[in-house]
Amino acid sequence: NGLPRTAGHKKGAEVFKDIIRYCNELEIASVTFYAFSTENWKRPKDEVDAIMDLFEKYLDEVRDFIEENIRVRFIGDRTRLSENLQRKMASVEEDSKNFDSMTLVLAINYGGRDEICHAAKTLAQQVKEGKLEPEDITMDMIERNLYTEEIPPVDLVIRPSGEQRLSNFMIWQAAYAEFYYTNILWPDFKGSDLDKAAVSYTHLRAH
Repeated sequence: NGLPRTAGHKKGAEVFKDIIRYCNELEIASVTFYAFSTENWKRPKDEVDAIMDLFEKYLDEVRDFIEENIRVRFIGDRTRLSENLQRKMASVEEDSKNFDSMTLVLAINYGGRDEICHAAKTLAQQVKEGKLEPEDITMDMIERNLYTEEIPPVDLVIRPSGEQRLSNFMIWQAAYAEFYYTNILWPDFKGSDLDKAAVSYTHLRAH
């Protein structure tokens, strides 16, 4: 629409809030949004700074979801994020940890390969310390050391913008997921688009 990319991010953040509430109305148990990937740091600095400012702003507004009994979780490597942002993330998680209406998962500085690498390093350290034998490592152990521990496997991946790739999103968790592709850009995504994805998912699972 001839606007700067930062305007798209701002509009996308507004859409995010609307879709969260609609997911809750549909009684979806868990939904994950890919907010910022490990590769997104390669974008222009002013764009990255604008995105981080949006996170700061909307993290305050995420507290609105606490009033709706929505549990909030964050996945990804937090160490590269600002200390203030990390504190806010931890605070929201703590305050909403016992809510059970729906689980909202936000992937920030997240990458599927990075996540699997993190799990491998954790298990390798246990082997090094003599707490674990390499041959005893199982897929269940790997899953327990992913960022998504306690989050159910992915049933449906919705990919807006016409691209047909995972973009390093939940590679392990989406092993048996259904995929729904749409040419609609995220800032233009509406509840009716989610309805279409849900109908498609139902048809795919029926066959």
